[in-house]
Amino acid sequence: MNIIKLNAINSTNDYLKSLSASQYLENFTIVTAENQTAGRGQMGAKWDVEPGKNLTFSVLIKDLLLDIKEIFYLNAAVAVSIVQALETLSIPDLSIKWPNDILAGNKKIGGILIENSVKNNGEIYSIIGIGLNVNQKGFDGLAKASSLALLTGKEYDKDIFMAVIAENLKRNAAALMHKESDLIWNKYHSMLFKKNLPMPFEKETVRFMGIIKGVSKTGSLMVQLEDESIAEYGIKEVQLLY
Repeated sequence: MNIIKLNAINSTNDYLKSLSASQYLENFTIVTAENQTAGRGQMGAKWDVEPGKNLTFSVLIKDLLLDIKEIFYLNAAVAVSIVQALETLSIPDLSIKWPNDILAGNKKIGGILIENSVKNNGEIYSIIGIGLNVNQKGFDGLAKASSLALLTGKEYDKDIFMAVIAENLKRNAAALMHKESDLIWNKYHSMLFKKNLPMPFEKETVRFMGIIKGVSKTGSLMVQLEDESIAEYGIKEVQLLY
């Protein structure tokens, strides 16, 4: 596994994307940085971290997805890979908040950003950005943020933990490649935040009650409404209030 370690960079995703466009990189090449100055989350949201305290890295995956419609399969596999790594540390109350947040209780401890590009030959390249709050203990103005250190009172070796996530990801990616995705989907749904519980939602400033029933294979959130119909919502189309 090729690992490129940087002290500081604007974005590990951008760096890996640029590198893969200019030269051959082996599958599962990783770029990690102690300080990411322009990290971002889903839909361009800014992702700030305290330098040296957290895990920020990006992984190149290619030769996996054959159909652009299967992109959320990879999202599910990444989320499950992170959760499986966290379970080895006995982190309490883990869940996956659709579409890409990792939670412990009601606190966000990590996030995922996947950027895909389709080459001229139809091959899909995926840059997977992973941010995980590890040893940071202060989150000013972020009431819903936490870290592994805050949750357990311990500090962790970021490199060792990154290696565990990467090995899980390689294993789960292999399962996708061999069309053995059922275990990944079952794990994803078993960890889905607030599944089967009545919860308030908001769409375009309108609030309503609903029950999360699952996530479709194309990544839409499936919500049972008060009239018992099932509505599907795309990413950023609806917000879960909690």
